[in-house]
Amino acid sequence: MTIYATLLGEKFQKLHPKLQHRYTLPLDQRFFATGVMSQVKNGGRLLSPFYCLASKANFLFPESGQEIPFSIANRCAINPDGDAEVAWERTFHFQNAERKFNARMTVDLEKKLVKDFLGDIPFFYSDLHFDVTKEGFLIITSGVQKVMLGKAGFTLPKILRGRVTVLEGYDDQKDVYTIHVSIYNAVLGRVMMYAGEFKESVH
Repeated sequence: MTIYATLLGEKFQKLHPKLQHRYTLPLDQRFFATGVMSQVKNGGRLLSPFYCLASKANFLFPESGQEIPFSIANRCAINPDGDAEVAWERTFHFQNAERKFNARMTVDLEKKLVKDFLGDIPFFYSDLHFDVTKEGFLIITSGVQKVMLGKAGFTLPKILRGRVTVLEGYDDQKDVYTIHVSIYNAVLGRVMMYAGEFKESVH
């Protein structure tokens, strides 16, 4: 069992079968999919300097748009600390730029949460809580967040955190995975949102 199945336990079997397939992720096997994000929105000009800095580490980015081609790749491997770690690579193909939103995740079974390190140079960390809806969708919400300086983490006060909500499902009629991601701050409002569909493909 890989990290998501281990974390969710019996709840994992309540996921839509396609989501079970997607999140089983055996060691060294890759999940790759392509699709279209019907909407990608950021928080506007006020956050532009932050987006530009974050984009250099393949974290957040300044572009917004509609009908944006998208790909996602996941792979589970053993990291240098000996833990099973899932790499996430999300790529948004804007007309004038290709942007990535990368992360690496491990599981903390004592706290029953996923540890999410964002960006290729992980300067931002978030606790993630995984659950399953009655419809068999996967819902992910954020908890404690930290700014990382090397291995040292400085916990952000609640007012500075980005409240993350992810809802991932499967549409049997269209035979596609569905995704809606929202990152919202109590002071700044929307930090990022994207929503769309994708299909698994051979890569």
